[in-house]
Amino acid sequence: MSAYLIPLLLVLLVGFMFFSTRKQKRAMQTQQDMQKSLSFGDRVMTTSGLYATVVSTSDDTIDLELAPGFVTTWLRQAVREKVVASDTELLDDEPEAIADDEVTDYEELETEHTEAIDAAEEHQDSEEETAEVAQPLEQSGKKSS
Repeated sequence: MSAYLIPLLLVLLVGFMFFSTRKQKRAMQTQQDMQKSLSFGDRVMTTSGLYATVVSTSDDTIDLELAPGFVTTWLRQAVREKVVASDTELLDDEPEAIADDEVTDYEELETEHTEAIDAAEEHQDSEEETAEVAQPLEQSGKKSS
């Protein structure tokens, strides 16, 4: 009885290893096929969890639009999955319209910031113009031993 036990355990171990590597290879092939099938307009999620839209593709890289007018280049392998409409229910494809008063507030803040920078630069320039240089200290010709 024990003579059959060791070969049976070896066969089970080899079988388990075979099926686990096969499952892993199948998952890798599915991932590679998805990455090869990416095309313009596909909504994707990267391995870092970033959602974006495919703008253009090449052999090894893809260009992803993160926000309107903001495009970055990524390796195809960085794409984890395509995002389907049911996954993006919480994500809005179209950004909400910004209220006019929010735009005005932003423009006011930007203007204040620019004015503060200009004032700091003028202050620095005026300090440089009025700065006096101290005369060098006179050293006596005698050296102490």
